[in-house]
Amino acid sequence: MAKLSFRFGAMGSSKTAQALIIKHNFEEKGKNVILLKPVLEDRDGKKIIKSRIGIKAECEYVEDFLEKWVDNDKTYDCIIIEEAQFLTSKQVEKFANIVDYSDIPVICFGLKTNFKGKLFEGSKRLLELADEIEEIVTICWCGKKARFNARVCNGQVVKRGEEIQLGGNESYVSLCRKHYNLGQLERDY
Repeated sequence: MAKLSFRFGAMGSSKTAQALIIKHNFEEKGKNVILLKPVLEDRDGKKIIKSRIGIKAECEYVEDFLEKWVDNDKTYDCIIIEEAQFLTSKQVEKFANIVDYSDIPVICFGLKTNFKGKLFEGSKRLLELADEIEEIVTICWCGKKARFNARVCNGQVVKRGEEIQLGGNESYVSLCRKHYNLGQLERDY
């Protein structure tokens, strides 16, 4: 039985690496997998998904996939979506329908909250609809579980600005709640 899964974690929690490993595992068993990402996510290039540890794969865009989707299509054995926080509510609902009516598992990876600690639209809808929800844990510099994606500019935590600003280690750091609230990026000596 196919399921809609949402695997979320803070920046640097290995979401992308895990998505690429799952893709590899399915393909190794002769299964047809499609890897998707929203068109606005272009940090690593168009139609490329790349993990911080260096593994990468080609992908398609969510928008193109859904535009061409035909109900009850059995072409794929699994659909993997990276950067799922950027999905719209309607896109999440369409993927839920693919699970329910085409019996294809959809595994979504993404952030739960933005740099202000608020739910992204896609993440909110996934939390509401997903059959399985799993947190991929990473840690703050202090060793506690990191739950917040702090946006950093000039060595300071920034809590104002546009919701979406693409970036990696140069722009974001994962922090526990305490250090996010304090805006503390490292231990004071």
